[in-house]
Amino acid sequence: MVDHPTKNTDIADDTAPPKLNGKRGLWRIAPFVVLAALIAGFFALGLDAHVNLQTVADNQAALTRFVEENFAIAIIAYLIFYAVFVAVSIPGAAVVTVTGGFLFGTLLGGTLTIIGATAGATAIFLIARTTLGDFLRRQAGGAVSRMAEGFRKDGFNYLLVLRLVPVFPFFVVNLAPAFLGLKLTSFIAATFIGIAPATYVFSSVGAGLGSVLARGEEISLGSVMTPQIITALVGLALLALIPVGVRRWREWRGLRR
Repeated sequence: MVDHPTKNTDIADDTAPPKLNGKRGLWRIAPFVVLAALIAGFFALGLDAHVNLQTVADNQAALTRFVEENFAIAIIAYLIFYAVFVAVSIPGAAVVTVTGGFLFGTLLGGTLTIIGATAGATAIFLIARTTLGDFLRRQAGGAVSRMAEGFRKDGFNYLLVLRLVPVFPFFVVNLAPAFLGLKLTSFIAATFIGIAPATYVFSSVGAGLGSVLARGEEISLGSVMTPQIITALVGLALLALIPVGVRRWREWRGLRR
């Protein structure tokens, strides 16, 4: 009996972008217009120059006081800010993650970051499914085609590996699954799980940022990714690849029979 290759249930049956049609088409463009305006405004106002740990250090007292006096509002504001930050694909997400750990602690800060990042990534994923997908595909470049085979074979686990070990830019990894037909549920689950380890690492750094600043020491994001942490993340990625390897072995065995 021959084992036929199983269908990849992570891939949606119909991934063709819908056509623009009158008012409905304008509504589909609206999210992209908003994102473009946010990106333009962010850089026009020079806010990118403030996305660094020095800004956190300079405003340490004000940030801490705001969270203490408006805890629930601070949580909601952080979630929204992080989701928008990821959606517009502005560089510096690691700094914001460290800030979340500083404001809310490792566990809560990390969890809020994961939720916000997943929400922002999902927004880009859905926008890429619209008729604007062709434009975004060009922005992503050839990286999408290099990912095609992995998503076709086992979309969920392949995305999980890309989240655990960010070989490609986060923005590209948000777009490629939409272009290559990954189901929304698989995208959300793989993103939520895959970004968790590194997120909690950066959040733990943020949780200790207050004591570091109190001693007058400097901290850099480069010091966070130690060889031990990188090895651990690579190990997790290899574990995520096991199901992919098993599936390919079964397909190879079926062809040999």
